[in-house]
Amino acid sequence: MQAAFGKMVFTTALALSLALAAGAKAQETSEPVWRSGLSTIGELKHPDGFAHFDYVNPDAPKGGELKLSETGTYDTFNPILSKGEAASGVASLVFDTLLKSAEDEITTAYGLLAEGVSYPDDISSATFRLRAQAKWADGQPVTPEDVIFSFEKSKEHNPLHANYYKHVVSAEKTGERDVTFHFDEKNNHELPNILGQFQIVPKHWWEGTDAKGNKRDIGRTTLEPVMGSGPYKIADFQPGGSIRFERRDDYWGKDLNVNVGQNNFDAITYTFFGDRNVEFEAFRAANVDFYRDNSSSHWVTAYDFPAAKDGRIIREEIENPLRATGIMQAFVPNMRREKFKDQRVREALNYAYDFESLNRNLSYGRLNRIDSYFWGTELASSGLPEGREKEILEELKDKVPPEVFTMPYTNPVSGDPKKTRENLRKAMTLFKEAGYELKNRKLVNVKTGEPFGIEILLSNPAQERTVLPYVKSLTDIGIDARIRTVDSSQYTNRVRSFDYDMLYGIWAQSLVPGNEQVDYWGSSSVDQQGSRNYAGIADPAVDELIRRIIFAPDRAELVATVKALDRVLLAHHYVVPMFYSKSVQTAYWNHLAHPQELPYYGLGFPEVWWSKNAAK
Repeated sequence: MQAAFGKMVFTTALALSLALAAGAKAQETSEPVWRSGLSTIGELKHPDGFAHFDYVNPDAPKGGELKLSETGTYDTFNPILSKGEAASGVASLVFDTLLKSAEDEITTAYGLLAEGVSYPDDISSATFRLRAQAKWADGQPVTPEDVIFSFEKSKEHNPLHANYYKHVVSAEKTGERDVTFHFDEKNNHELPNILGQFQIVPKHWWEGTDAKGNKRDIGRTTLEPVMGSGPYKIADFQPGGSIRFERRDDYWGKDLNVNVGQNNFDAITYTFFGDRNVEFEAFRAANVDFYRDNSSSHWVTAYDFPAAKDGRIIREEIENPLRATGIMQAFVPNMRREKFKDQRVREALNYAYDFESLNRNLSYGRLNRIDSYFWGTELASSGLPEGREKEILEELKDKVPPEVFTMPYTNPVSGDPKKTRENLRKAMTLFKEAGYELKNRKLVNVKTGEPFGIEILLSNPAQERTVLPYVKSLTDIGIDARIRTVDSSQYTNRVRSFDYDMLYGIWAQSLVPGNEQVDYWGSSSVDQQGSRNYAGIADPAVDELIRRIIFAPDRAELVATVKALDRVLLAHHYVVPMFYSKSVQTAYWNHLAHPQELPYYGLGFPEVWWSKNAAK
């Protein structure tokens, strides 16, 4: 199941328990059991008819305006299409989904557009029953036809959804308000849950014509304000520069328990900036209300100004969003390029990375080195494999690197001149074994004489500061290393088409990995443009471990299998692990407020926050 982190759509799941039975009597008959929610670990926290989520303020005042910012630009309001730069906020504010996630439970969701979900014992299908009161902004009801249209178009026009819903083979109307999804495999427990995540769009609107009489096309980008069923509408925009959403007084779901205490701002405005420094200056000037600071050094040094000193700006370091999120942030060499296919080359690139000096000199020692694809969670492998994890790896002994049984994964440690020299010598040894040598201080292929070069693709100039020390280290061993920073649109297009040597990548994992692992590391996603298999991984053992994760029968088997996958990915040196923080650094102006206790696994932003300037 997917977990969103920043802009990224980055999330994961394997349903171990899809709980909340509608009643024992229904279970004893052939009648379907309708559930008001689905949970992937344990029982649902909330019973049928609960009043509201525990982490909201049900009496939060409505009103005021929230001014937000984004780095980059946008060129489309289409929430489904995997083309162009989608405008921030459209998918989450304008459109509803079948289910709504609870931020204080792990991969748990309750009915939003759907009032109930049912599925047979073998989980060969899942049926969602829509709420009778669910309406589009033009007053028309949300129908099964809308759901089917949205699902089919999502798979057709979005590679991520094509992978994510690969085993959902069809959708059909099975009742006045019922939609049934059919699966091509049984007992894939996560499928009913993840079907609650995609945006439902109005079929009649997309198949209609715009104000000029032009027929709309969901397969193309558009800057026509789109219509949805969600709590906000697009009220105004400047193409690529800003977008303003206004809360709909006629929103059909405003009194639903899953919405109580949420959607509190009358208006939410996003302003887009091409430069992170300019964006921060806008925050300092009170033209932006909320700033998420991703730089440890900036967090330490940049708040020496009156508003930050006298309390008008509040600063908080919040662990909540990372409690159930495993992070891999890394330099990712693209193995679709011949020079990166040799594992020794990729390992050498890690020996050239001096994290310790970077952390000391640029980040005030506030960062942690990542050593797992599921870093920071119970799913991260460590030491040597034991118990069931070891058994799983032994079952694949002829397909996995032998060192997974004998050598715990560790990153090279630098930080002083002696260690740095030793690591660079080790890097040169690996390059030599892979067929490279130094000629005139340039690393070249012995057979072809071709110099070894790396272009590191970035989307934000702010990233250059942390990448330049790595570029210098690579240059010191004869590599023609350079940075290529491009605008967000060009970056998106190049990443989607795998047009890069190396990128600065990140994956965010939940505690319940599932089908999305195919999109991250599976062989079937290597050549699928738009997938998140940035490294170009195609390995039989990885494919088999992903399959076992998806069909793990219980939590213990899931954890053991994920750790085995983590260990195999690390052993192949597919990436150069970088760093991350243990908390989210947030700064905001003091007219914003949030509940005293934020959701255990999230910020609840902006959904459960409110404005102190709102009318009581």
